[in-house]
Amino acid sequence: MVRTATLAAAGSLVALLSLAGAAHAATNATVVIQAGTPHYSAPPAYAVQYHAPPPPRYERVPPPRRGMVWSQGHWEWRGHRHVWVPGQWMQVRHGHHYRQPRWVQRGDQWRFVRGGWDRDGDGVPNRHDRRPDNPYRR
Repeated sequence: MVRTATLAAAGSLVALLSLAGAAHAATNATVVIQAGTPHYSAPPAYAVQYHAPPPPRYERVPPPRRGMVWSQGHWEWRGHRHVWVPGQWMQVRHGHHYRQPRWVQRGDQWRFVRGGWDRDGDGVPNRHDRRPDNPYRR
C-alpha cells in the first residue's frame, strides 16, 4: 500500500517536472525584430458592390434594456454573396449616438455603411475615437 502511494507520488513528480521542462523549453525562443514601421490598415468603412441587398428580414425587437441599444439586423456583403447578420444589443456609450448599419445607393453602386458610435451627432464617423468597437478607427 505504501509502495503504491510512493509510486503514484513519484509518477506525479515526474509528470510535473516534465511539464516544467516543457514550459522552460517554450520560453527559450528566438526573437526576430523587423526593421521599419508597422503598417496597420483599418477595416473598410464601407463595402462597395453593384448588387442591391435583399430586402431586410423581419426581426422582432426585444423589449428595451437599461444601458443598452438595439443594433438592428442587416445584410453584409461577404465574399460573393449577402449574409444576414442578426440584430444584437450594444452597450450604451455615454455622450455618443449609435448609427444603425445601412446600405446607401450612389448611382449604380451600393455601399454598406457600418453601424457605429457618433460623438458629435453629425452622422460622420469620428476618426479620433479609437475604441475597438469603432469600425472607423485607424
